[in-house]
Amino acid sequence: MVILQRDCQKSIFIYSFISMYKLFILDFDGTMADTNKIITDSMQTTLREAGLPMRSREECSKTIGLPLIECFRALMPLSDEQSNRCVGIYHRVFAERNRQGAVPIFPGVVEAIKKWHQKGAIITIASSRGHNSLQDFVHEMKLEAYVSLILGSEDVEIAKPDPCPVLKTLSHFNVSPNDALVIGDMHFDILMGRRAGCHTCGVTYGNGTAKELTDAGAEKLVDSLLEI
Repeated sequence: MVILQRDCQKSIFIYSFISMYKLFILDFDGTMADTNKIITDSMQTTLREAGLPMRSREECSKTIGLPLIECFRALMPLSDEQSNRCVGIYHRVFAERNRQGAVPIFPGVVEAIKKWHQKGAIITIASSRGHNSLQDFVHEMKLEAYVSLILGSEDVEIAKPDPCPVLKTLSHFNVSPNDALVIGDMHFDILMGRRAGCHTCGVTYGNGTAKELTDAGAEKLVDSLLEI
């Protein structure tokens, strides 16, 4: 009897948590899809082809979420010419590796998005990845009917952790920050959401650590989007 009561209370809490938000703003890499291997492999191949010092997979992982050119600059001091060359090589290498099915979707992502959509929430993506790449992934995941807005790197004036992507999304849908939840796997995502005045949630299965997300001010940590 106690178990049933607890289950009932948990169901009420989960429903209330979902219904609190009119708008969900999701990061992509490390939040919706497991792109870590293809990104870090592509970064290491880029460094090798560019004749630059090699960096570990872990070091490369820590830059995920930044605009691509900033990822390489975060690894080492680079001139503008070197940075731009890295970006060009990376785009080619990534495209060669990014075949259909090469990037797995994290468990529960599609189900969670459909659940929020059914409750009447607006689902959007704010990522430092290119817009066309995000569109291709959303198409492959069969989520076009559920994702109302995609903001990629070229769609905003200033990238995360600046609040610009979130503020642009809020303005587009005329939603107040208190009615929006920003979800991501990196401290960049949490800082972006907090600076826009939104609620924030960190996912523990991505590229960032629970400590990094907590230190950035995440209000909640989840092991699966289905917990939201």
